[in-house]
Amino acid sequence: MTLSRRSLIRSATAVTVTALVTGGATVPAHAATTGSAIPADWMGALPDALSLLHMTIPGTHDSGCTDPANGTEWSHTQNWGIAEQLRRGVRFLDIRANGLQDHLDDSFGIYHGGYYQGLTYDGVLAQCRDFLRQHPRETIVMRLKKENGTNNDVGAGFKDVLNVYLDGKGWRPTFLLTDRIPSLGEARGRIVLIAQFDNDWPVLQWPGGDNGFLSNQWFSLQDIYQGLSWPSQKTAKVTQQFDNAAGDQDSAQMYINFTSYAGGGWPKVNADAIMPGVQSYLNGRLQDRTHLGVVPMDFPDFHSDTLDTLIDWNWH
Repeated sequence: MTLSRRSLIRSATAVTVTALVTGGATVPAHAATTGSAIPADWMGALPDALSLLHMTIPGTHDSGCTDPANGTEWSHTQNWGIAEQLRRGVRFLDIRANGLQDHLDDSFGIYHGGYYQGLTYDGVLAQCRDFLRQHPRETIVMRLKKENGTNNDVGAGFKDVLNVYLDGKGWRPTFLLTDRIPSLGEARGRIVLIAQFDNDWPVLQWPGGDNGFLSNQWFSLQDIYQGLSWPSQKTAKVTQQFDNAAGDQDSAQMYINFTSYAGGGWPKVNADAIMPGVQSYLNGRLQDRTHLGVVPMDFPDFHSDTLDTLIDWNWH
């Protein structure tokens, strides 16, 4: 029987884990004994000098959309809430926000298109803060997108509302606002912000455009979510981006590779069509010494083998 990397790391001694991860360098004792064995602490034993560029980071797509009652099954992309996603090892959150009813000048609600998800940005940040306080050697990468098509559009004032969060509500110390991809050591205990809203800030900026292979100076993005004949064809786009990342290991861009698809069927149906092929691709390349970038998924609870594999990829 072939053991997974997770099983091997669980059975290894702390000294072995230290040697695997750092080449013999000293890491904190609690990190050396956890390694990737515990999803809530999987970043702990990785070295501070490691750039986020050179990691494989599992994520979720439309991370706050957990209840079909807040829309329909078309807007239902996750079963786990934010706190559970983080506890299970997810480290990239796809947060889509716009003005909150009756609080347009100081608060965001979380939306999927026009559907309010019964969750505020305050609630998202509180769950992230609580997790990072309990697991200070982890980091969270967060795409914050101004979601269009809502009933409470704050328009160009989006960045002003975010400034209320940063300074008026005191969230600035929780964020790492930087215009370069940081090292893990720099990012530990904080939220690394990727902005997708009108701004002139020195922060990481999401690529412009829609539905395709997109890029800018920071990111190479695959987010084809419509236009394919069958959802299963999305698997080929995902594996193509994996190959792109594998062939560009010294790139200054972070690769982002969405496995989600919005055409043809409900997100949970599409995930069932797409993810087995993604896992098969990964299984065939377990010996590759590559980093794959950020991989946002729908319903990782249904496809936990892929979530585990992506976490363990960091121990190649």
